[in-house]
Amino acid sequence: MTQSSLSPGTRLGHFVVDTLLGEGGMGVVYKAYDERLKRHVALKIVRPETLADATARARLRGEAQSAAALNHAHICTIFEIG
Repeated sequence: MTQSSLSPGTRLGHFVVDTLLGEGGMGVVYKAYDERLKRHVALKIVRPETLADATARARLRGEAQSAAALNHAHICTIFEIG
C-alpha cells in the first residue's frame, strides 16, 4: 500500500472503504461498500495533483462519460462522478 492509501473502514460520504484494488496515473481504486444502495463498488480516488490540472480533469470526465455509455458484463458501470 502507498502512503496515501485509506484504511479499511474509512468512510467517504456514504461509502465505506474495504480494500485497495490498485493504483494508476490518476489515482487509487478501492473496493468499497455503498451504504445507500447496499452494494459493493469500485471507488476511484483521484490524486490532488490530477484535480489541480484542468487538462487532466477534462480527460477524467471524458473517460467517465465514455465508460458510462457502455453496457457490458465485463465493463464496470459508472454511477457517479464528483
